[in-house]
Amino acid sequence: MDLQDQLKNLFPNHEPSPEEAVPEVEHELYVQKEPMICKFEKRKGKPTTIIEGYEGSDEDFKILAKEIKTKLSVGGSFKDDSIIIQGDYRDKIMTILKEKGFKVKRVGG
Repeated sequence: MDLQDQLKNLFPNHEPSPEEAVPEVEHELYVQKEPMICKFEKRKGKPTTIIEGYEGSDEDFKILAKEIKTKLSVGGSFKDDSIIIQGDYRDKIMTILKEKGFKVKRVGG
């Protein structure tokens, strides 16, 4: 006996109401006027790409970090208002951000 049958036994006169479909709204990122900085650093001998300078909310920046990491299939983190990506992916990251409408400035090397 599943849950629906048990509920029918407890409440025989109850008619279930049709569920309303909630339209999903895609989250839009805040696009700023100042360019974001995409720079290359070596940390503990390993190459890293660092993205800084986002003026929107931290939640939007975290969403952007997750999207970049999944598109590039690399590891990384979000710390101190900057995205740290493992490896030198400046060119690919800059194209992803430009497609989204951000201005990006390349720093270093």
